This record gives sequence, structure tokens and C-alpha cells, in this order.
Amino acid sequence: MRRKWLPVLVSLILATAAIYGVAAFSARPASNHAFFAGEEPRTQVIAHRGGAGVRPENTLAAFSHAVEIGVDVLEMDVQRTSDGAIVCMHDRTVDRTTNGRGSVAAFTLEELRTLDAAHKWSPDGGRTYPFRGKGVRVPTLEEVFARFPDTRMNIEMKYEGPALAQPLCALVRRAGMGQKVLIASMNEAAVTAFRQACPEVATSMSRSEAQLFFGIQLVNLDAAYSPPVRALQIPDRLGSEIVATAGLIAAAHRRNLKVHVWTINDAGRMEELIRIGVDGIISDRPDRLLDLVRSSGAMPGNR
Repeated sequence: MRRKWLPVLVSLILATAAIYGVAAFSARPASNHAFFAGEEPRTQVIAHRGGAGVRPENTLAAFSHAVEIGVDVLEMDVQRTSDGAIVCMHDRTVDRTTNGRGSVAAFTLEELRTLDAAHKWSPDGGRTYPFRGKGVRVPTLEEVFARFPDTRMNIEMKYEGPALAQPLCALVRRAGMGQKVLIASMNEAAVTAFRQACPEVATSMSRSEAQLFFGIQLVNLDAAYSPPVRALQIPDRLGSEIVATAGLIAAAHRRNLKVHVWTINDAGRMEELIRIGVDGIISDRPDRLLDLVRSSGAMPGNR
């Protein structure tokens, strides 16, 4: 019986090897994009929501502080108001961060402007609220573009799915920010719709694309993979499983992929990721990360 099946098994192995060889020969690394041009060969400091650990998140106060201290990229979340304005806000509702209540999508921009976007922010667990009542408002993305036209931005589309893609694309083009932004979303349809609307603008991998690459590199088949985009943005862990490993980063670099890991606030883990060559760290504490990058030189190989 074993002798009968042995030729079949050998044929399957040879056929699989041949298919893999053809795929590996025809596979191409990720294409370069202007968003990444000029990056220094070190870990990029990406301020999560502008640096939510040091300033009220997704506000001009946060973005201004992050730019002043020298971050490489501002990260922010966007969604739309009832009258179609694209604003910087993470949650579906304004409850957690402002002195208001209700869904962002239920407010007009004028109504949203009346809220204190720093009302709930405290650097010391609720003992003090240093930005409360200081005129910190929910900004529009257009305002952010106008204030920081030379700063690169990582923009995550929230909640609306593909409906946000076309207006976001139009705003990016109108502001002349096509080479300065990297668009991301946890919503598969939103990423697809944005790529169709704005093919010239950089996007990060969708969830399914990231999962596919993660599986491929685990079984050492990454040489046969042609990445659709240049940015792989991943969580540091899924449960107890570490996702951001040296093996994954090395495999990504072989395919010309940039790897950004979120959301890292612990200095020890920041140091480990810098050491194994991660391309960018998304952090609520960009001040802490900047100190580590500057003190270490953060000049990993294999880029």
C-alpha cells in the first residue's frame, strides 16, 4: 500500500516545489512610495492620536506638541459629522473625551465645536485636568493639513466603511497632501474603496492582507509573495502571542515592506523593537520613544 502511494506523494511534492519556484521567480517586492522617501534608516516615531499620553488626543494641542518635539509621523483617527465635515476623533461618541454626549455622526461641525475636547484628559489619573477650559476643540482634518503641511500623517478611517473613502480622497488631493499621508483602516471595504478612489496615495495592508503575510512568513513562503502595498501595521501582541517578532520583520524587509507596531508605551518593549529593526513604533508616549531613538542611534540593519 505504501509503495502504491509513494509515487503519488513524490509527484505532489515535486509539483508543489515547481509551483512555488515559479511563484518565487515571478514575485516582486513592494513598490517604493514617496511617503517613505527620505526616511532616515532608523525607527520612525509615530505619535498615536498625536501623543495621547502627553496631550489631549486627536487635538491640535497634541499634534502641535508632537511636531515641536520632533516626531516623524502624526497618527490620527477620522470620521464625519452629520453635515459631512471630516474631523479627528477616535470613538463613535464624544462621551469619553469631551464634556458632551452623543454620536459624532449626530453632531454638525458647528455643534461639535462647542465641546471641550480636553475636558476628560488628565496626565495623573484624574487628579488634575490641565487643558480643561482652555479652548481645545475637535479639529477638522482640513485644519490639521493647513497647520502641518510638511508633516507626514498616518490617518485611520473609522466606522463608516467605504462611504468615507471618496470624501477623504478629495480632501487629501485638494490639500496637496497625497505624498504626505498613509491611509489605514480596520475596515476591509474602506481600504479597498480608498485605493480605488486615490490609487496614488499610500495605504497600509488591510487586516486580511496582514493575516495572509503573517501566515506565509510563518511557513517560510514569503519569497513567493508580492505585497500589494508597502506598509504592514500590526499590533505587538494578539492575546499572549507576540506578533512583532524578529522573524516577521526580517521577512517583511525581504519584501520591501515597512513594519509599524502599535501601541507601544513601555520603554523596555520600545528598546526591544528598535533592536530587532522595526521601522516604526506607534506610541502614546512619543516623548519617551524619541529619547530612546536618539540615545540609541536606532540604526538597525536589513533595511
